[in-house]
Amino acid sequence: MLSVTKIIFAVGVLIAPVIAHSGDMTYYTPGLGACGQTNSENDAVVAMSPAQYGHCGKTISIHYKGKTGSAKIVDKCPGCGGDSIDVSPAVFKQFADLSVGRVAVTWDYA
Repeated sequence: MLSVTKIIFAVGVLIAPVIAHSGDMTYYTPGLGACGQTNSENDAVVAMSPAQYGHCGKTISIHYKGKTGSAKIVDKCPGCGGDSIDVSPAVFKQFADLSVGRVAVTWDYA
């Protein structure tokens, strides 16, 4: 017999990829990430908030002012709240100049 917890978890796993998340996007200098990979500023990578961390290797789609980009989850961002993300400079520059520093985005699991 399946427990209610297992059923809720299974439904959550199925629904999670289609839910749009909203939060701030900032940038950082990648290095050895929490997922065990070493990346550089030129790689399309993202660090997730503690609430979203745990999907190493998956890709997210990021949306901002009609632009869409993607990044691979390789790190954890302890300072990011809720659905906020921290991306490499290469990803941030797809959406705004680095001097902006922070923008409000939506994102989802690709």
